[in-house]
Amino acid sequence: MNIPLITDIQKYSIHDGEGIRTTVFFKGCPLSCSWCHNPETQSYSRQLLFQAERCTGCQSCVKACPTGAVSIENGIAVTEEKLCLSCGICTDCCLQNIRNISGRHYTTDELVHEIEKDKAFYEQSNGGVTFSGGEVLSQDMDYLEELLERLFRRGFRINVDTCGHVSYDSIKRVLPYVNTFLYDMKIMDAGLHKTHTGADNALILDNLKRLSREDATLWIRIPVIGGVNDTMGNMEQTAEFLKGEDIPAEQINLLPYHSTGSGKYRRLSRGYRGEVFYAPSAEQLEGFAAVFKEYGFERIKTGG
Repeated sequence: MNIPLITDIQKYSIHDGEGIRTTVFFKGCPLSCSWCHNPETQSYSRQLLFQAERCTGCQSCVKACPTGAVSIENGIAVTEEKLCLSCGICTDCCLQNIRNISGRHYTTDELVHEIEKDKAFYEQSNGGVTFSGGEVLSQDMDYLEELLERLFRRGFRINVDTCGHVSYDSIKRVLPYVNTFLYDMKIMDAGLHKTHTGADNALILDNLKRLSREDATLWIRIPVIGGVNDTMGNMEQTAEFLKGEDIPAEQINLLPYHSTGSGKYRRLSRGYRGEVFYAPSAEQLEGFAAVFKEYGFERIKTGG
């Protein structure tokens, strides 16, 4: 069993399902969405995040690095990615606390213990735990199945947030323990989908059709990205697909684009492709919601 990496355990979350929830973010995703606001969850490996604009060039990290990956250029620490082991030694000695490692291994015992701390909040609000990412269903499935089964037997309500670009066998393995699947539908045009995510949507749509026949509770989540998929045509195609394939979507969530994660790209020394994107207007969102209502979907929500 391979123990996956976790980037964050977010307490008191209210946007990933009903009630108060704890959301666990797994590290690693088969897609690479150009608007992703959690870029640190795309890689399956530990990564260094560094706030270069706050660096004083003190050289503490240079002296501490066991592989000589860090040097000072123009008064700022620079890390050679090929030499960096993401060991975290430099983060411990950074005087400005601007070097961090994304990704920590949690055993199932550790994660269950962490989740159980907020059990009282779940019970009072009809909440629970949501597993997100990255992509939770692309992780080690022996680990994940054991984790979900243990939580399910303890009475936790479990949501899985998925991009759908995974093996259906992975979906089947967790199906008995999941109360709600938060299923992403990003772009209906296969070519445009590949341009912006790195893969077409054939597997995603096929898995959604198969999952809909399993009597699973489904919330369809559509990120609305200005300049990418914010067209009536895309929304009508999405609604038509859901209706035509008889997908029993309990709720449709329209998730307007935001750029709050753009700073993480700089910390990862990556370029951000989303500079040209923008949030849809309130009028647009109202129009998109009306499209789904015309196709018979009653629960439409803007946001998580």
